[in-house]
Amino acid sequence: MLVRRDADDIREIRPRTALGALVVVCAMLVLLARLYQLQIARGDDYYAQSISNYRKSLPVPADRGLIKDRRGTILVENRPSFDVYLTPAFCKGKAKDEVFEKLTGYLRMEADDVERMKRDYDKSVQSADRLERFKPYLVALDIPRDQVDELESHKGELSCIDLIPEPHRSYKAGQSMGHILGYMSEVTPEEIEGTANLDDPADRFRRGQTIGRRGLERRYDRDLRGREGKENVAVDAQGRRLDEQANQLLIPEDERLVPSKPGNTLVLSIDNRLQELADQAFPGRAGAVVVMEAKTGFVLAMVSRPSYDPNKMSLRISRAEMTALNEDPLKPLINRAMNENYHPGSTFKPVVGMAALERGVITPSGIVNCPGRFTMGNHTWRCDKPSGHGPMDLKRGLQFSCDVYFYALGERLGIEPIADMARQLGYGAPTNLDLGRENGGIIPDTESIVKTYGAYTKGFAVNASIGQGDVNVTPLQQAVAYAAIANGGTVFRPQLVRRIETWDGQTVKEFPPLIERKLEFKPGTLDTVRAGLLAVVSSPGGTAYGVRSQEVSFAGKTGTAQVVALGARQKLKPEEQAFLSRDHAWFVSYAPAADPEIVVAVINEHGGWGASAAAPTAAKIIEGYFKLKKEDDEAAQKLALEGKPIPVLTSTLSPVQAPLVMRGPPPTPAPAPTPAPGPAASPEPPAPPSDTPEPPEALPPQESAPAQPEAQRSN
Repeated sequence: MLVRRDADDIREIRPRTALGALVVVCAMLVLLARLYQLQIARGDDYYAQSISNYRKSLPVPADRGLIKDRRGTILVENRPSFDVYLTPAFCKGKAKDEVFEKLTGYLRMEADDVERMKRDYDKSVQSADRLERFKPYLVALDIPRDQVDELESHKGELSCIDLIPEPHRSYKAGQSMGHILGYMSEVTPEEIEGTANLDDPADRFRRGQTIGRRGLERRYDRDLRGREGKENVAVDAQGRRLDEQANQLLIPEDERLVPSKPGNTLVLSIDNRLQELADQAFPGRAGAVVVMEAKTGFVLAMVSRPSYDPNKMSLRISRAEMTALNEDPLKPLINRAMNENYHPGSTFKPVVGMAALERGVITPSGIVNCPGRFTMGNHTWRCDKPSGHGPMDLKRGLQFSCDVYFYALGERLGIEPIADMARQLGYGAPTNLDLGRENGGIIPDTESIVKTYGAYTKGFAVNASIGQGDVNVTPLQQAVAYAAIANGGTVFRPQLVRRIETWDGQTVKEFPPLIERKLEFKPGTLDTVRAGLLAVVSSPGGTAYGVRSQEVSFAGKTGTAQVVALGARQKLKPEEQAFLSRDHAWFVSYAPAADPEIVVAVINEHGGWGASAAAPTAAKIIEGYFKLKKEDDEAAQKLALEGKPIPVLTSTLSPVQAPLVMRGPPPTPAPAPTPAPGPAASPEPPAPPSDTPEPPEALPPQESAPAQPEAQRSN
């Protein structure tokens, strides 16, 4: 009986024992799971939080790289300044409201800045990442010295606030180079999130960090930025720094300071003296100037007006100031040299002349009579000279900028040969200047015209022949194309940066001239066109004869690009018209004419006539260029006589002796059409241009043209 009772007791106890064991096992599993979560899954987070309770990590900003011109003149440097940062973890409850109130008064913050400070605080404390509240965020940028002193005197009341010395940009060139250099501004939350997972910490953005916007600051931001450091300091629960002894006890020596590494220096091809000269010589309210080496493609000066002050843009510009810039009808934020396109007017005529010579529809000495108008079908185009120029060959057609001569060429050629020649010279596509986004312009062809207007007629080619209609180009494309005409057919990629150096002057990367393609022309094509461009400036009657120089011979082409239909205002002077209704004034030139070194392209928006509103600017720049070159040569000779080293320029005013790099194969020339009847179709080799009139050439059959303005000014 006793044995049976024990067995019964055991059977009764067994379920309870199993249940108890199950409870213990479950408890152990929960404990193990929790330990895994604390030690393994989120161990790093909790470790970081524990450290953050006594350690504050502050950024040590890197010195951003300098930007220099070709002679070593500093265009952009860094100046000492202080930024204000707030760490939310050490600023809670009533303390937060008190800190906000005091900061608003000490820093004299505007309503927008106060709202931004509170919004950034809320983002930190509400972030899913619990460590975000321990990360300082930017409250005020580049505060004045008196505010620095005031914050320092009240730092006991503002334990969550840190003053961090940070170098800020100082743009010495001002507005003249605003579009070239760009400016700095704070990174956006989207940019921070987009770089959060990058492998290299130097590529990750932090809150409050500033990066390059627009221009070279943006294009070469990674080279200029350098590598930030970090300072770890011991703090109490309120974020107040502990003494040095506690700092040494709590933070290992190798973790107290991670030094920053300065960014690289950009050495440009820009000559600051020539840049200032171009800015002073340009008279327009809006427009652009591009000065480029004809034999290398390096840009020596680039002016876009109106511009902006990069020093102002690099601070926290107010909403009202930014709105004013965006709503300005002259669009100061646009770099007109490369991001705005215009009808080229008569500066496009050399392209048409070259296409006609290459296709054999005209000879250099072939004559077209100009009676003052050109009729095709039921439409008439007027010439700039109502009484007509009389018999014209290509040289004289360029010299006097005879519209009728080029109307005839446009009718004979059609749009495709014009488009093909223009594209070979660099029109109709971005030039790939190392400055970022670029407008490619418009070169119409049959396909684009049919797509836009439904049908193609030769009237489109007639309009295109004087740089009107749908033809749109940028000033930078003009410089590239005229450089190819001047140097014998080499199309260069324009460049602004000649070299990247370390902060101590060691070369990191050298940029040689880049050849996009080399063009082959028939014998006499370039000689004829260049003779016409020289006559524009140096021969009586040339449209730019009034700006010829006694010091240097240069060649070029004026252009007056129509903005609105002429109608009754055809004879109005520019000053008699509303500003936005005036024509654009062009002049594109190269010098010296015999052995070109530089190309100068000028567009004066709504300036009126190219001969009076653009050509004088180019003439001053050309004369100034050779004056500077003479001064440099004399200075070099003086140093040589004194036995002193002569500075090595990165891009000389004389042609540089750097290796040329080809960029892709040259384009395949399109097959030439069957020559039109008459003397122009003669298979004889082109004769040298002549001022002696010859009998007019026979014109091909005419076809009706699309509805176009009655006349278009292009000279």
